[in-house]
Amino acid sequence: MARIPYADLSNPDISPLVSDIVAQRGSVLHLYQMLLNSPRVASGWLNHLSGIRLHSSLPGDLRELVIMRVALLNRAPYEADQHAPIALKEGLSQAQLDALEEWSASSLFDERARAVLAYTDEMTLNVQVPKAVFEQINAHFTTKEIVELTATVATYNMVSRFLEALEIHSDDADNSA
Repeated sequence: MARIPYADLSNPDISPLVSDIVAQRGSVLHLYQMLLNSPRVASGWLNHLSGIRLHSSLPGDLRELVIMRVALLNRAPYEADQHAPIALKEGLSQAQLDALEEWSASSLFDERARAVLAYTDEMTLNVQVPKAVFEQINAHFTTKEIVELTATVATYNMVSRFLEALEIHSDDADNSA
């Protein structure tokens, strides 16, 4: 159970934002139910996450690979629960998802994916990225893609930290619209 109450989605003050979230996400997930306690933060968050997920040139399989690895590293099961089906739809295999914990010992990831996973690990665990790891990213991606990749890793670290600090979980009572 979350540490603080989820927002009351029947509150007329947030009704337009609830409608926007439903239009963009299909429902008001627990993450947004919590964010709606601060409508301005929820609105900015929705805009930012839509940019990362829907308007980036980063391939969907790599985006979801990043998200799933961040969720694993940050012990954020809600994030993993929400994104595993998306990752599969974007072309990752269940075997790849299962191998993420020990990805460096797996043959299931090509050179580009391995560079992304190493970059994700460094950004998430150490913040600073060693030159050798960055050079691998630079060899595989354009400047625009590097910015989008970096923003994706940073954003989903933000998401997992928010989720875990407030103990938001998939099995919490559903309050969605």
